[in-house]
Amino acid sequence: MITSDADEKYMAFALELAEKGRGRVEPNPMVGAVLVKDGRIVGKGYHQVFGGAHAEIHAIHEGGTNCKGATLYVSMEPCAHYGKTAPCVDAIIKAGIAKVVAAVIDPNPITSGKGIQKLKEGGVEVVVGVMEIQAKKVNAPFFKLMKKGLPYVTVKWAMSVDGKIATHTGESRWITSDESRKYVHKIRGQMDGILVGINTVMRDDPLLTCRIEGGRNPKRIVVDSNAAIPVNSRLLSTINEGEIIVAVSTNAPRNRVEKLEQLGCKIVQTKDMNGRVDLKELFHRLGETKLTNILVEGGSRVITSVIEDRLADRVMVFVAPIIIGGEGAKSPVLGTGINKMSEAAEITEIMVTRFSNDIVVEGTLKYSS
Repeated sequence: MITSDADEKYMAFALELAEKGRGRVEPNPMVGAVLVKDGRIVGKGYHQVFGGAHAEIHAIHEGGTNCKGATLYVSMEPCAHYGKTAPCVDAIIKAGIAKVVAAVIDPNPITSGKGIQKLKEGGVEVVVGVMEIQAKKVNAPFFKLMKKGLPYVTVKWAMSVDGKIATHTGESRWITSDESRKYVHKIRGQMDGILVGINTVMRDDPLLTCRIEGGRNPKRIVVDSNAAIPVNSRLLSTINEGEIIVAVSTNAPRNRVEKLEQLGCKIVQTKDMNGRVDLKELFHRLGETKLTNILVEGGSRVITSVIEDRLADRVMVFVAPIIIGGEGAKSPVLGTGINKMSEAAEITEIMVTRFSNDIVVEGTLKYSS
């Protein structure tokens, strides 16, 4: 496929628009659309909220009579099925749009390829594959959910320069700066769920909410094999601020499980893995409920298990310019470790940001074969 500079320019704008929907459209994909006629943009739009109009519809409404004979650049194949909205392909054909340039085929089997086929049957010229790699990265969580039935998992931790996430007494507040914590709240607001282990709840008594204006609260997920979460915890006292999912094992005491259910918690029960929740089963169950993005915030046992089970897709590490020391101080990733350096999980597509004096390293996890 041969693409022009103009094709990539307009598609890059469509992808930029798509990003505006992050944290608001899931479990739908983020989609942007740009309508071009005679070398100028006559309409644009993006999927703004789950259940709302799709990007193509916003662009068509803005384009009006200019739609006839125009080219529509869209970051994902237009839908051809009835869901919460009518099929976008019908609106595209009705508007008289002459050409559609799509970045990538929709991986959802309900519509995959059908939108392209219907457009062609309606006399619309179709080109697919412009900036496909970039489009797949933007919607990596959606692609994983559609293809594997699993949520896209980001593991986050904050540590000192000597690699400690807490002192030997267990104190971890606060390793990083106010600026770093504000960024974490922004990320929380983009997530469908935030997951921690019971030890983190016992030690820190966190709220796990998004405390920025306009941000949404993710579903709060606690890995708690024995249903031991205290009924007077701040989490349970704020259950009206966001759904709480407690993952327990089949060996959890029934009276505790029933108490959590009475308080309004959703219980997900997995088989017992030597006294622990089966995380692979848990994440599949969460995928079945269409959770697209999950942020794992600790503690070290959960972080270790998620990485060892190869459930994590991305890491976000905050490094503060302090030294904690101590043989008993916690490290973020424990377990048995690897035998050879060639077996190490690699962080790729690295992005480094600075907040105050903290450095944040983000990247995609690539596991050894």
